[in-house]
Amino acid sequence: MIEETGLETKASGDDVAMAFDEFMQAFEAYKAENDDRLAQMEKRMSVDVVTTDKLDRLNRALDANKQRVDELALKRARPPLAGSSDGAVYSAAQVEHKTAFHRYVRKGEADTLRDLESKALSVGSDPDGGYLVPDETEATVNRALKDISPIRAIAGIRQVSSSVYKRPFAISGPETGWVGETAARTQTTTPTLAELSFPTMELYAMPAATPSLLDDSAVNIDEWLAEEVRIAFAEQEGTAFVTGDGSNKPKGFLDYTTVDNASWTWAKVGTVSTGAAGAFPASNASDVLIDLIYAVRSGYRANAHFVMNRSTQAEIRKMKDLDGTYLWQPATRPGEPSTLMGFPVVEAEDMPDIAADSLSVAFGDFRRGYLIVDRVGIRVLRDPYSAKPYVLFYTTKRVGGGIQDFDAIKLLKFEE
Repeated sequence: MIEETGLETKASGDDVAMAFDEFMQAFEAYKAENDDRLAQMEKRMSVDVVTTDKLDRLNRALDANKQRVDELALKRARPPLAGSSDGAVYSAAQVEHKTAFHRYVRKGEADTLRDLESKALSVGSDPDGGYLVPDETEATVNRALKDISPIRAIAGIRQVSSSVYKRPFAISGPETGWVGETAARTQTTTPTLAELSFPTMELYAMPAATPSLLDDSAVNIDEWLAEEVRIAFAEQEGTAFVTGDGSNKPKGFLDYTTVDNASWTWAKVGTVSTGAAGAFPASNASDVLIDLIYAVRSGYRANAHFVMNRSTQAEIRKMKDLDGTYLWQPATRPGEPSTLMGFPVVEAEDMPDIAADSLSVAFGDFRRGYLIVDRVGIRVLRDPYSAKPYVLFYTTKRVGGGIQDFDAIKLLKFEE
């Protein structure tokens, strides 16, 4: 059963269970067809075209079923907007700000909202660029971004009140060692410190509303705004966190200088080669995945994830170990990630397809390795003039990002 909750539907437990059952059935059909493909290769070193086409269709169906399970599980788990129906208690100032914000969004009345933000000396207040949304609306947008943005879901996140976040780190630590009780001690060296800088860049969305929607008191304006901007924000963030060049956007983890992991140094990202241009090795293909896993130090592997796109995952999904067990395994419960060799798999469509010299698979502890910086405050500027009769809402937030620990993330490079 699908229950209506405001602007979107909320999935019931039965819907999630049925979708998960369909996903597991699709995986069993996929395994059977892939086993048949492997048997054909062993017998005559070639695969029937019909079998290949069927396997591709099952692969696409498996991805579609997995996506539906994740969407239903997310809708079922998503809480209502804070303060709307959960009985939360807010201060008089918060209630006053929310009321003033609603008058501004619905009617364009900005005087009260301007006075409140001036009195509060809000960090994010800037009337020329818009007014701050209520705290619970900002929290809802950020929570939704974490739910649907693949890298944000696994990365480290820091909120700041300034436009730049600076983080010192030690390139080398003090000299230490074991000595005898009366042996001479050499003078210890001081740690060498450097500084990482993460500037926040402006990300915007511009949802449009009809006057009748804004006049409708039954419409929860906070939920409407959060729902309109979250997908636009998530798509832009997802691309920037993977491939962003750092110019007016966060710097993606694939945009840093790479080096073979045997020669790794700080400020570079280590890579492991597949030994084949644009492909996995013809034999023992899974060995390079093992090499990638163990290129990451043990302290980072406990919370590590694989990151790849759907196309790459489809190739890896065909692999087995020496016992005939598939390396890729579906989630055991709805809403949980699939696993590869015991580690969660995050599907990020901004990762490149497998090609010559591509960096198509990432592995590591992204919570320690990649930092997302959110400046406090989401602003909204009401524009009833540019697209009459529609009212536009220029909504902005400031986001930065980049690698904070270059030892925590490794890449698989498809090269000879």
